[in-house]
Amino acid sequence: MTTDEGIVYDRSLLGVETHIGTFKLTREMLLGFAKSTGETNPRYVGDNNGDGDIAAPPTICNVFVSGVSRPDIKLEFGEISFFAGQSIECKAEIRPGDVLSASTKLDNVYAKTGRSGKMVFAVWETKFRNQDDATVALVTESFVRRNKNR
Repeated sequence: MTTDEGIVYDRSLLGVETHIGTFKLTREMLLGFAKSTGETNPRYVGDNNGDGDIAAPPTICNVFVSGVSRPDIKLEFGEISFFAGQSIECKAEIRPGDVLSASTKLDNVYAKTGRSGKMVFAVWETKFRNQDDATVALVTESFVRRNKNR
């Protein structure tokens, strides 16, 4: 554990990749996700009959990072925790039949002062690689801890 800007957490986890799962993507899975999100682009939903060459919508990786169990960084701050945001960087198309392997790492921990006082952010980066070991997506998520307003 270390204190950094007055933040106490397990710094040994910074940059350490943890495997979180392997996911085989089927055509049906990609079509179902695309339709559930209201996607209409033929690139993601095929032709009028759902046939043709398709790729996954860029946000498909949300399905796999939602509810992931990450290592406990033993952050000693705040009484309230919540999700603070997400970004997805698409590196290559995800296609039916791809097998994605996902690993996550603690990318950064930092403090910021907002209207409610001091907040501590933990930023995680999850990398998705396909069966050819090519990186297809990077998902960055931020979680915040703060004290209750008194």
